Amino acid sequence: MGILYIVPTPVGNMEDMTLRAIRILKEADVVLAEDTRTSSHLLKHFDIQQRLLSHHKFNEHGTSAAVIERLLAGQTVALISDAGTPGISDPGFFLVREAVRAGIEVQTLPGATAFVPALVSSGLPCDRFCFEGFLPQKKGRQTRLQALADETRTMVFYESPYRVLKTLQQFVEVFGPDRQASACREISKVHEESVRGTLAEVVAHFLEHEPRGEFVIVVAGCDLNKK
Repeated sequence: MGILYIVPTPVGNMEDMTLRAIRILKEADVVLAEDTRTSSHLLKHFDIQQRLLSHHKFNEHGTSAAVIERLLAGQTVALISDAGTPGISDPGFFLVREAVRAGIEVQTLPGATAFVPALVSSGLPCDRFCFEGFLPQKKGRQTRLQALADETRTMVFYESPYRVLKTLQQFVEVFGPDRQASACREISKVHEESVRGTLAEVVAHFLEHEPRGEFVIVVAGCDLNKK
């Protein structure tokens, strides 16, 4: 029986790729990629000449059965996403669940993910936190936000540059303008930046400076003593 490896890839700087991740990708019988065009550049950079198969959120339910068959037949399969750790706001959960159900060994390599450096560098408590990822774009968005109004742990969100200002303004409405926050963009890239302050101050910054790059927004938890 084979092994399913979940392999993180750099979110920015190529030097964040681990030696073990490179070795596993070179040894795997097949590499599953969220976008084969994106991942082909990564593999070429590290001189990894393995077969790439498409595996993304739109086809994972259809392709997972064939992947499980490969694993049961003894093949080694590595799963990567466009950036970061598969399964964290990226495809991966469904395949891992099916592999576990089939009794297949799953090994997840430690490595790059966007929210951990954003959380640690935010200056907000990171001993206890909740990861919310991307909020629903429409249906259920307000319900999810209202459910977090009294959350006491530090909260971590992902957002695109096109919606980040609207999201921050919604945070002001739900959490209040004085709640501490940090908006980190372009993590591990040349133009990495963290904007820290109250939510009102962070909003003011991005009203003056057009948001660019993918964002991780870290918001302080609710202080129940002040309510």
